[in-house]
Amino acid sequence: MTQFADDAWPEPPLAGTEASAVLGALERQRATLAWKCAGLDASGLRATLGTSSITLGGLLKHLAHVEDSHFARLWLGSPVGAPWDAVDWESAPDWDYRSAAGDTPDRLLALWQESVARSRAIVDKALSTGGLDQLGAYTTRSGERPNLRRILLDLIEEYARHAGHADLIRESVDGLTGEDPPR
Repeated sequence: MTQFADDAWPEPPLAGTEASAVLGALERQRATLAWKCAGLDASGLRATLGTSSITLGGLLKHLAHVEDSHFARLWLGSPVGAPWDAVDWESAPDWDYRSAAGDTPDRLLALWQESVARSRAIVDKALSTGGLDQLGAYTTRSGERPNLRRILLDLIEEYARHAGHADLIRESVDGLTGEDPPR
């Protein structure tokens, strides 16, 4: 398995070309898989899913937070709104996952759908005034700013990772499997 030093971990460029952004995202996913499988013996590579605290409700709430924070913080350079702004993330870094148990299914779905709608509106407005090369408001310590392409690719990566979790959890709930909903 490929090993990476901290400074050699594949990262898509913050403001790269279409090809470098897409290939960078792919290499980061490949590196993540290699990292997750590295150093395990045959027994480790045969392990099955054990107990996990991740729930489908927690994933909905977490991804609602990701939608809002990516576009508020990285694109607009503004604070994230409610309910996220009232959370002490330092003392409760998994608040979105853990607090979902106290929300109704309807509330969790609505929270996620509202966040997605806000994100779609922000992206639609951004694309109407320019392309994926536009730079967001967030600036790194080294002075770089992510372009819209990188922000969207990061969001795709976040969903890809958690869609895998959702596959496993849903199958354990009622046996539902597959990549596409029935038609």
